[in-house]
Amino acid sequence: MSSIKINIQETNNETILKFVSNKILVNGGSHEYNNIDEAKNSPLAQQLFYLPFVKKVLVTANFIAIQRYDIVEWSDVEEEVREQIEAYIQDGNSVVKEETTKKDAVEVYAEVTPNPAVMKFGTNKALTQTDVEYTNIEEASKSSPLAQALFSFPFVKEVFISENYISITKYDMIDWNEVYQEVRTFIRSYIQEGKKIISELPKQQTKQNVEVPKENLTDTEAKIVDILDEYIKPAVASDGGNIAFQSYDADSKRVSVILQGACSGCPSSTVTLKNGIETMLKEMLPNQINEVVAING
Repeated sequence: MSSIKINIQETNNETILKFVSNKILVNGGSHEYNNIDEAKNSPLAQQLFYLPFVKKVLVTANFIAIQRYDIVEWSDVEEEVREQIEAYIQDGNSVVKEETTKKDAVEVYAEVTPNPAVMKFGTNKALTQTDVEYTNIEEASKSSPLAQALFSFPFVKEVFISENYISITKYDMIDWNEVYQEVRTFIRSYIQEGKKIISELPKQQTKQNVEVPKENLTDTEAKIVDILDEYIKPAVASDGGNIAFQSYDADSKRVSVILQGACSGCPSSTVTLKNGIETMLKEMLPNQINEVVAING
């Protein structure tokens, strides 16, 4: 078995700490537990609730978030909890017994996007906690069985998977109105059957996995990321796209971003970038931003 590594990551809530894994913990979605009785399908969460300071446990694809009671400070116990989680997973124990979880109804809907080559397929099920984008079946085969399966359709050019939707870019060989129903049905069946969505997080910080850890950012970079997350991402996600911060040059005051999903290659993306994102960043961070550029799309 390859080595499991758990890292500690702080959150905006001082009572909540994230324990981030370098390996996939569960097959998409998330599982929230408020007490030991609710955690019957998660042996790890049940074990954590035996710690007297654990108030709530959230298990996602690649991290476990724990909320504590005020009887302790995280600085006193976080390393002990990290070691416990790491040892538990390294021993090959089950994090969540997903096969015992009742299958809920899966809904998948198709939406057009501003990019005529891209169709957004939204779902009522959580798919991933880490946005990933694949430009070919070889990339997909390394980490996402779902994306790999979608590339079996000859018209599929790129696949972008976000928290609760999939954006698919097609080749010009066919119109979406001829195939979107078939794709929608395929995605719904795939999720309903509980198949793996993402089996391995992309190891390289490439186009597939471009988010920069916040702890590595300067103050200005962190402010840029917060603005993008709060004001920009929800808007572009509604259109089946995503924007990810890439870098900030303090000398030129240039912000570089990556456009994904429906935003990549979209005819209107340049207008949105200049008239929307650049203008907002200049207003909210005066004298700190000269230009916003997309390094792709």
